[in-house]
Amino acid sequence: MASIQKDVSLKYFSNYRIGGRTKYFLEVSNLLELKEGLAKWKKISEILPIFILGAGTNVLISDKGFDGLVIHPNIKFIKETPSTTSASSLQASSEQVISAGAGVLIEDLLAFCIENSLSGLEWAGGLPGTLGGAVRGNAGAFRGEIKDNIVEVTSLDIKTQQIKKRSIRDCRFDYRSGVFKSGDGEGEIIIQAVLNLIKGDKRDVENQIKDKIEYRRERHPLEYPNIGSIFKNIPVKKVPKKLLEQLKDSIKDDPFPILPTAKLLALAGLKGKRVEGAMVSQKHPNFIVNLGRATSEDVQKLIYQIKEIIKDKYGIELEEEITVLR
Repeated sequence: MASIQKDVSLKYFSNYRIGGRTKYFLEVSNLLELKEGLAKWKKISEILPIFILGAGTNVLISDKGFDGLVIHPNIKFIKETPSTTSASSLQASSEQVISAGAGVLIEDLLAFCIENSLSGLEWAGGLPGTLGGAVRGNAGAFRGEIKDNIVEVTSLDIKTQQIKKRSIRDCRFDYRSGVFKSGDGEGEIIIQAVLNLIKGDKRDVENQIKDKIEYRRERHPLEYPNIGSIFKNIPVKKVPKKLLEQLKDSIKDDPFPILPTAKLLALAGLKGKRVEGAMVSQKHPNFIVNLGRATSEDVQKLIYQIKEIIKDKYGIELEEEITVLR
């Protein structure tokens, strides 16, 4: 049964271990509980804001808290689904469609892929967060994006409680964005997604995923609380020609040609830059880490300073990849 709690600390729902309290909090494990919770919420307020919080890996939560309702969709299931594609071809015979709940951790989704010898998500090895968060922000790495695997996404409209099913085309995925982040799906809660994978070699799938995890361990500051990359990478068309020539060896596909923001921050000498307990990582300067007592204000001040320095030095306006909950 869905229960709306009051005055809940969000600090431990954040990978940053930063954040104040929310006025109301609703955790649900299935669609029925979500509908029950929203019905109860309607009796409490029709004007206070609602925020959907997954694993807290791409969200900076204000220390002042949130004067509204935070919904934590802990919907966790993974199952194989009959493919709608004709099995008449060799390619079709190797396809496998799976359905997974929005609250499934990417780590658990990959474990399922290994166990069932399913290929297609190896690029996500070591990626933090939930499937719902990955769909909302079109998460990507190593030239892959979640949109590459999406067949259909099911969501619930918060206001009308209408179930909506969107095809890959209707999700309108863009670079680290899509219909659920900056479109008419913003007022919806992702319930589940259908993914298209292919049968592969179990050992090969596992090794590729482990390679990505090891890459992250070596290059990302996982020893400190963090919420992943702070800024989006920079499309080459936005990079001044002189700077582009200087950093031409750093250009990569993500999935289109970009200049990694980390390279630019390193060039600007920003590694180790601090504001109180928040610091630009020495390992990967597109991460701002919590040294132990950082506040959301520390992180936001550091973000502002970084943006100003990069704009002044190179004429580039950095765009945040994270969401700020205030």
